[in-house]
Amino acid sequence: MITLSDLSFRYSKRSPLFEHLELTLAPGHIYGLLGKNGAGKTTLLKLICGLTWPNAGRISTGRYLPGNRQAEFLQTLFFLPEEVFCPAPSAEKLEKHYSVFYPLFDKNGFRSMLDSLDVGYGQKTGRLSYGQKKKVMIAFALACNTRYLFLDEPTNGLDIPSKATFRSMLASAFDEERIILISTHQVRDLQSLIDNILILDQGRILLNQSIEKVAEKLTFGHSSIPPAPAELIYAGNGELGQVYMAHNTQGEAGHVDLETLFNAAVSSPGKINSLFN
Repeated sequence: MITLSDLSFRYSKRSPLFEHLELTLAPGHIYGLLGKNGAGKTTLLKLICGLTWPNAGRISTGRYLPGNRQAEFLQTLFFLPEEVFCPAPSAEKLEKHYSVFYPLFDKNGFRSMLDSLDVGYGQKTGRLSYGQKKKVMIAFALACNTRYLFLDEPTNGLDIPSKATFRSMLASAFDEERIILISTHQVRDLQSLIDNILILDQGRILLNQSIEKVAEKLTFGHSSIPPAPAELIYAGNGELGQVYMAHNTQGEAGHVDLETLFNAAVSSPGKINSLFN
C-alpha cells in the first residue's frame, strides 16, 4: 500500500504544486496517471520514490518512508523516467553490474524480453537510438520484478510493434502483489492495460477510480447528435467528429474513452466530483 497524507510540495520560490494532497494506491492495480503538462505527474512519481522530499505531510510505502532511501526499500521499487539513461555499455553489462541490487531479478526473462524487442544482449548501447535504449531499460525494469514499478511516459520513442510488445510484457509481469503506476499522455497506447485511472490537475487528484466503476456510471461515444441534455455530461471535438460522455442509463458497462474522460474531468471537475464522491 502507498499512502500520501496531507502532502504539500513546492519548488523554491514558486507557487505550491501540491497542497494537502491525499492519495492511496493499493496492490493489484495498474494505475494510469493523467495530467496536463506541468501538472506535477513526474514530481509525484519522484516523491513516492523518495527522490525528492515533500515540504509537509507524509508518504509511506508499506512500512517504509521513501525519503529515507533504505536499501531494503530500494530493492522493492524501480522508477523508469521518460528520458532514459543506459548506465552500462551493453545490456549484458547492465545485467552484470546492476541486477545484483534486485533480489528477484529474472535473467532469463531479461534476455527473452530483449529478444522480443529486437535488441541484442551484447549490443553496444552507445550505438543505439533513443528508442532502442528505451527498450533495454524497459526490459531491465520489468526483469527486476519489484513490488513497486513506476513508469514515466514508457511508450515515448517506441515504434508501433514495440508498443504492442511492451503491453504484452507488462501484462505478463503484473500480479496481485504489485503496484504499477504509469504516467502518460499516450492514453491510447495503454488503454487496454490500465485498470484504475488517476487524473491530476491544479495540485489535486480529480479522479481516482477503477475503470470498472467509471464504465458503470458513464457511457462514451461519438455522434453528430449527442444524448439529451439531461444525460449529457461533456461534449467536445474528436478525430471522428463530436465525442461525448453521458450518464450510463442502460445499466450495462461499456468501453471507457480515457481521452474523453480526462478532457471532461479538467473542464468540469465539479461534475466528476459529484458523480464519484
